[in-house]
Amino acid sequence: MAERIYLSPPHQTGNERRYLEECLDLNWIAPAGPHLERLERMAARATGCSRAVAVASGTAALHLALIHLGVGSGDTVLCSTLTFCASANPIRYQGAEPIFVDSDPATWNIDPNLVEDELRSLALQGKRPKAIIAVDLFGQCADLAALEAIGGKYGVPVIEDAAESLGASFRGAHDEPDTWRPAGSGGWASLISLNGNKIITAGGGGLLCTDDARLAKAAAHLSTQARDPAPHYQHSQVGYNYRMSNVTAAIGIAQFEALPDRVAARRAIYARYCKRLGALPGVTMMPEPTTSQGNRWLTTLLIDPAQFGADREAVRLALEADNIESRPVWKPLHEQPTFLDCRCRGGDVAERLFRQGLCLPSGSAMTPEQQNRVMDIVEAARQRRSQAA
Repeated sequence: MAERIYLSPPHQTGNERRYLEECLDLNWIAPAGPHLERLERMAARATGCSRAVAVASGTAALHLALIHLGVGSGDTVLCSTLTFCASANPIRYQGAEPIFVDSDPATWNIDPNLVEDELRSLALQGKRPKAIIAVDLFGQCADLAALEAIGGKYGVPVIEDAAESLGASFRGAHDEPDTWRPAGSGGWASLISLNGNKIITAGGGGLLCTDDARLAKAAAHLSTQARDPAPHYQHSQVGYNYRMSNVTAAIGIAQFEALPDRVAARRAIYARYCKRLGALPGVTMMPEPTTSQGNRWLTTLLIDPAQFGADREAVRLALEADNIESRPVWKPLHEQPTFLDCRCRGGDVAERLFRQGLCLPSGSAMTPEQQNRVMDIVEAARQRRSQAA
């Protein structure tokens, strides 16, 4: 059996061990310490925000943001439907209901026009959601300038789910087309993830990034069980065990140092896939709109079986038979069993993207030889089906 090629494995820089040894030498292995503070400063710089709060996961960061907004029972929150369940689960944690919004076929990200349609419809009913969660899909920023304008028009804050897009960028505003902003600077607050499969990883953890000093202070307080400043253990509100450890932060520091290189590597991998596979009949690569420059966390493509000669699942199984990991794109949340009772504005685009979409191995340490092996299998899957026909 050939060596396994993973979808997006961790890629160490060489400094992780050094920073971990510093933690051990100084005995900073608690949810506090110099590495934690340094990581927060690095995240703030990378996202263009004035503050970052290190927490246990990107999901925890989103949950803390929703808590600060007062999201609760009877409330609604708009959310991309083409995303991982963690983008919507915190809404349910708070007893609120998500309203899902379909993708723009030109970008695959949440469709700003549909967002405005939903907000207008709700306003006519005298209703207003508590937030808009805009997911940066597969490392490509949503049209955040448009969403910020729409959210401002209706008085609804935007939360950028930048879990997949660290290192990407987007155009700052339609009236300033030459101004670019980093992923994570969109809206009122953003979240990033350092999960094991992300473009940089600490094996887990996440950060809440914002310019809102009150949000940052409240999130830091709630993430440490909301302990009051007293000599004894006293708590005036319910808190959470959401704080990141200094050990996790030490790994994250080493990874942040390599972020520009990781983005460059994944964009080069995407370019090679485009050059060879993008020319095949029935293959459409995930587009890059003029409003965004993605980090290409995962290279993703669509396979039209009528033109390609094989469907997405046939290609995925062919790759797996050669010990290569690939995955369908996210199953739309409005089709997930746990969210079937939730409403979705549109949905046809996301459903088609799920049926035809495939994520290819995109790890930043992938060699050209490994990538050629992936592309050989994709091409062979088409040829086998064509010959069978």
